[in-house]
Amino acid sequence: MVDLFLGKVLVKNNKDKDELDTEREIVLRLQNRILMLFFGSGECEKCQEFAPTLKEFYKKLTDEFYVERSAQLVLLYISLDSSEEQQEKFLKELPKRCLFLAYEDPYRQELSVMFEVQDLPRVVVLRPDCSVLTPDAVEEIYKLGPDCYRNWQEGAELIDRNFMMNEEFDEGKMRSMTDPIRRVKYKVEDKKKKKKKKKKKKDGVSVEEEEDDEDGEEDGNDGGGGGGWG
Repeated sequence: MVDLFLGKVLVKNNKDKDELDTEREIVLRLQNRILMLFFGSGECEKCQEFAPTLKEFYKKLTDEFYVERSAQLVLLYISLDSSEEQQEKFLKELPKRCLFLAYEDPYRQELSVMFEVQDLPRVVVLRPDCSVLTPDAVEEIYKLGPDCYRNWQEGAELIDRNFMMNEEFDEGKMRSMTDPIRRVKYKVEDKKKKKKKKKKKKDGVSVEEEEDDEDGEEDGNDGGGGGGWG
């Protein structure tokens, strides 16, 4: 997905119309995310009808009022409006968190041809590698609402940004991804593992031995006397 827009200028649908015009900004915004390409026009009656549903859909997945953390989802409006004024007017009906291509950017039409857009509205859903996940998600969004994101997430095989559980953080340093598996598979010993003592008689003399609770292996003899467990 990032490659699809490298070298392009994406504009934020906010008051200042901030631009993402560097490779770093594009990568940070799009990498490891599902991209929704919304092909539409303010002159299209069906697009006008769909806009409130799309806005609510995106809001419930990305607005902190509804979710604890935003979905790994980006909405990009690809305008097929006949004028810049019409595009600006329609953008007011769309989420402020979405992005769009400037009206003068010919890449809008190139994308329309690339994804064979004929009818509007159309929402092409792309995986992070730019492959098509859903060629047209309009009906799915109408029927399932935000629930369809879970299907997209599974189909896109996203790497969850918060895959590490709290216990996988050791004094503020994150362990490796394979550490939990490795600790189970190889039975990595805890530095503070508990030991138990047992009393044995050797040549008629009571001695104590330490034994590991986890694997039962003897660590060796303790030269102390008889204050051990019975």
